[in-house]
Amino acid sequence: MRRPFALLASALLVGAFAVPASAADGDDGPAGSDGFTIKDPRITESSGLAASRLHPGVYWTHNDQDTGPYLYAVDGATGETVARVALSGVGTPRDVEAIAIGPGNKIFVGDIGDNDGVTWPHVWIYELPEPTELKDQTVKATQYVVTYTDGSRDAESMLVHPKTGRVYIIDKHEDGGHLYEGPAKLSSSGTNIFRPTVPVDLWATDAAFSPDGEQLAVRGYLGGIWYDWNGGKIRRTGRINVPLGQGESATYTIDGKKLLLGMEGVNSPVKAQDVPGRAGGDSGGGAGSGSHASGEGSGAAGGDTLKIGAVGLLVAFAALFGLRRVFGRR
Repeated sequence: MRRPFALLASALLVGAFAVPASAADGDDGPAGSDGFTIKDPRITESSGLAASRLHPGVYWTHNDQDTGPYLYAVDGATGETVARVALSGVGTPRDVEAIAIGPGNKIFVGDIGDNDGVTWPHVWIYELPEPTELKDQTVKATQYVVTYTDGSRDAESMLVHPKTGRVYIIDKHEDGGHLYEGPAKLSSSGTNIFRPTVPVDLWATDAAFSPDGEQLAVRGYLGGIWYDWNGGKIRRTGRINVPLGQGESATYTIDGKKLLLGMEGVNSPVKAQDVPGRAGGDSGGGAGSGSHASGEGSGAAGGDTLKIGAVGLLVAFAALFGLRRVFGRR
């Protein structure tokens, strides 16, 4: 859902305070490895991103709110939509915030947002087979009911482990949330209970697994953190640069070499950077940076850029939390 204080903060943040992500050449990777712009005028609130393994170079996204249960397949080479898929077999979506692809090319869609008072007794996850042919079509999906052991949660991050197929959710809280683990297999006939396992040190707006399932990237509006998955006992390892503003999405390219970070808005950019901690990549502050307070910013930039970024972040925090006092939690 739209968040007035975040949107106003975005206007202050975009451009002036953004610390650029590391350059990505994309020469040897799938289309989109050097970033792209989502050009479809129907996509105004791209709130999740998932790299297709069935169609390399294609990225699935969706609006935060839409006129129906739609997914869009975007060509990373051109930024153009090559298919719009309507979901059948599900109710009316409320607040779709995340998308991920699991084993067997199954697409999972997280209708998990609840930022208007955090009162919904349950949220939903939809699962559908990824279409083998990219064209406008309707695909039947399975709807799963989700609850949490500790009451209603607002969340924008849902991820599916690429090896086990287990679904996880990270709740969104300004002081940091938790990783919630779902059952080994989701049930369409009963309620799927998600349980908190470990803390996540970020106000998370999206998260993604690396293709090998060994790394977890979590992003927010002001920064990001990458973790060693470590069998689910996540170990904070370093920081991630993010384009500042209404940043809502993250995915790895299918070759595991690039991390793509998207934004909301018309003609929204998807920025690429080297995957941290991998060959040719940057840890975004080094392995030891995991001990720093919030994971915002990066030690990877040059001295001048780091100083500008640090000042920008201070102003950004002031803007965000000052606006929050005005608008309250929305």
